[in-house]
Amino acid sequence: MIDHGHKSTDALLAMIRDGKSMSLRQQLRLTALLSFPAIIAQLSSIAMQYIDASMVGSLGANASASIGLVSTTTWLFWGVMSAASTGFSVQVAHLIGAGDFVKARRVLRQSFTAMLLFSAILATIGIIISTPLPSWLRGHESIHHESSRYFLIFSLFLPALQLSFLAGSMLRCSGNMRIPSMLNVLMCILDVIFNFILIFPTRTLSIFGNPITIWGAGLGVEGAALGTVLAETIVAILMVWYLTVRSPMLHIFGESGSFRVHLDTLRQAVNIGLPMGLEHMAICSAQILITVIVAPLGVVAIAANAFAIIAESLCYMPGYGIAEASTTLAGQSLGAGRIGLLRRFGNITALSGMVVMGIMGVALYAFAPQIISVMSPVADIRALGSSILRIEAWAEPMFAAAIVAYGFFVGIGRTILPSAMNLISIWGVRLTLAAILAPSMGLKGVWLAMCIELCFRGAVFLTLLWHPTLMYKNLKQKTS
Repeated sequence: MIDHGHKSTDALLAMIRDGKSMSLRQQLRLTALLSFPAIIAQLSSIAMQYIDASMVGSLGANASASIGLVSTTTWLFWGVMSAASTGFSVQVAHLIGAGDFVKARRVLRQSFTAMLLFSAILATIGIIISTPLPSWLRGHESIHHESSRYFLIFSLFLPALQLSFLAGSMLRCSGNMRIPSMLNVLMCILDVIFNFILIFPTRTLSIFGNPITIWGAGLGVEGAALGTVLAETIVAILMVWYLTVRSPMLHIFGESGSFRVHLDTLRQAVNIGLPMGLEHMAICSAQILITVIVAPLGVVAIAANAFAIIAESLCYMPGYGIAEASTTLAGQSLGAGRIGLLRRFGNITALSGMVVMGIMGVALYAFAPQIISVMSPVADIRALGSSILRIEAWAEPMFAAAIVAYGFFVGIGRTILPSAMNLISIWGVRLTLAAILAPSMGLKGVWLAMCIELCFRGAVFLTLLWHPTLMYKNLKQKTS
């Protein structure tokens, strides 16, 4: 069934490249075929964080808070690396849409060199700031050491994570959502295994009434970090191997070609990725400031905030999966010069995301207490985490509009205006409201500010999506 779905995807994507007319049913089918594996990949990624949080949560509020304190900074690094990879993979999507596979592989080789150098620089920065970071974030002194060690381990493995981002992005832009999805599920499984061994000390478990001694390293928070980066490294190796050896369009193993970065390729990557990277930096900086606002509210608030963010990810990760499909569809449609089809895919993916995340929002509201209780046994954390999740649930459909539309704009290489709108929304609405509401409403005020801002951002992105002059001007059209 998987192979049949993969062949159907290839056949439908070929229709875009070949200029063939596509019915609405075929457009919907292609959107679903690309979105489903991407959603599975995103859900497996958040499941890994959910499992990490659950395992660490069993160690107490301090252990949870030590990871939660630096989580926004890790997202900052993730976002910047993802943007850098996208700068190259979108070029590849355009070239594949135009049927120029030779030049697509040329860009791929250059991207490996550029991304390894870039991630090495980021890793060095992360190592340098790992010690003072918890103090900068105004975390309680009792969690400084564990927070610092967690971020140090994360930073040491950034090159492997960058390669995983790059290879996954390249495969998805070529239309192969299946392999990144399968490997992300594998990463989740490996993370569980490594965490089970590394976080907890040696203990005796009763299985069917029989006592069995399980060896454990007892590393606590450091074990959670090591488990995650080891899983990521193994998957990065497998992802790069498949991309370079097995990918029908992008295999470069055994093929001659230079890995030297050309100025024109780098310039295009910067034009696409730099606005995204700056936006990620500014948004994550805003999230770090939110952490600074939350930190004085106490360890319970820090832990509840971190757990609620992870839990809410269960809702919006499907949106990011559909956004990845939207990027692929937009990139290949633009490469083929099919602007009419391009715009139809924008509308289809945005509506799909809003429906899916709207349903997830209902589930989030209904099961908020149960979701938080899995991650923490602390009653105060459960109560606060559940209440803020139910505030956020109302924003999910409009959040979906912003996520999917942004992915679509990335696919057509128009990142400057959407990135600017994200910045205005985050800094002008969320931060301002959070600073105003937090003193009187506590953590609930911070999450109410987030809910209002996401609804505003979704409305802005729908306006951009439906405004032909702003987003589609000067796009070259071959056929509609």
